[in-house]
Amino acid sequence: MAGKPKLHYTKGRGKMESIRWLLAAAGVEFEEEFIETKEDLEKLRNDGSLLFQQVPMVEIDGMKMVQTRAILSYIAAKYNLYGKDLKERAWIDMYVEGTTDLMGMIMYLPFQPADTKEKNLALIIERVTTRYFPVYEKALKDHGHDYLVGNKLSWADIHLLEAILMAEECKPDILSAFPLLQAFKGRTSNIPTIKKFLQPGSQRKPPADEKFVAVVRKIF
Repeated sequence: MAGKPKLHYTKGRGKMESIRWLLAAAGVEFEEEFIETKEDLEKLRNDGSLLFQQVPMVEIDGMKMVQTRAILSYIAAKYNLYGKDLKERAWIDMYVEGTTDLMGMIMYLPFQPADTKEKNLALIIERVTTRYFPVYEKALKDHGHDYLVGNKLSWADIHLLEAILMAEECKPDILSAFPLLQAFKGRTSNIPTIKKFLQPGSQRKPPADEKFVAVVRKIF
């Protein structure tokens, strides 16, 4: 029996959070080794653990995997969350790339200078409501199923729920014009493994605050 996956990253969301989400949704227990100082990161670099000198890094199945996208697709495929054929996989990839772009904008907001934050927040809200969420609302309507691709939970659904909750942290009523996404959020949040991850005390990380931003700046 292989050991639990071990996640190497800072003690915050960043690029690792989607990996935590996907493992948790798949019902996989994982361990975390937090990078808390510049020295911790240098140690990983020096011992050859980081192929491109960057984290996130996940130890899984005897590999030290880097590159967020590669890690996520491996986990999705391993736990049957990546569609039944090439065409479904292509749709999952497209949907995931969309939510990745959106979450990237939200993720970098706390690291931006105070004088541009308001403008960037307004841009995020505008993009969410005009570019991204209408696509997923229409996909659910046209597809006519509870999930985005096929008729079962996939990586695309897990990623979308994560993006919805991040967007709601920016603007609590951001789903008001998207009834199907509201229903989707309710359904997927109640999947037992996801429900467990959303409870207090889970390995889910809080939004980045000033303290976390300061730590990240020190390490990187």
